[in-house]
Amino acid sequence: MQGLMRIHPADSVNELLFPATATPALSAKPSEIECEVMRLFEQYRNPLLRYVLSLGIPMHDSEEVTQEVFLSLFRHLQLGRSRRNLRGWLFRVAHNLALKQRYANQRSPATTASSDWTLAERQSDPSPNPEEQVSFTQKRNRLLAVLEALPEEDQCCLRLRAEGLRYREIAALLGISLGAVSISLTRSLARLMRADRS
Repeated sequence: MQGLMRIHPADSVNELLFPATATPALSAKPSEIECEVMRLFEQYRNPLLRYVLSLGIPMHDSEEVTQEVFLSLFRHLQLGRSRRNLRGWLFRVAHNLALKQRYANQRSPATTASSDWTLAERQSDPSPNPEEQVSFTQKRNRLLAVLEALPEEDQCCLRLRAEGLRYREIAALLGISLGAVSISLTRSLARLMRADRS
């Protein structure tokens, strides 16, 4: 799990996204598109990985989905397609690929995602004192219980907003109206605030 928050150096990013066997010219200077994809990879890899994990995809599959998002981005840019709102585009592709992966995993009985999501949630800063730790753990468990009880669409809205997407981007990504996003977030935040006070 240590790799979740680690940013790969440019060389390893280059190898991950553009294997030398596929494009031997990469041993020379990377193209503008390759540099742009590597920059976006460094910027959005962790938020995308967290979002894919939040949809119940196991860690190893989430990493694969995240890599596929950036390969899709490379092809998208190489074909000269729109560069407008690439952040929203990345999350939309990640969302769709994650749902496909989840469907594939449901057809395969050997897949368990909850333990991987729990591991991702355990990433913590320097530990507080024991009393603060107990209080924090109880509060976090209450909030997670409320979050998990929300409808899936509400969970997606909340997690996408937490990753910094605007209401319009969330609406476009999930295929719902702007009003539905607003109502979903208001309702979800009210429930979380009530749980936080209790």
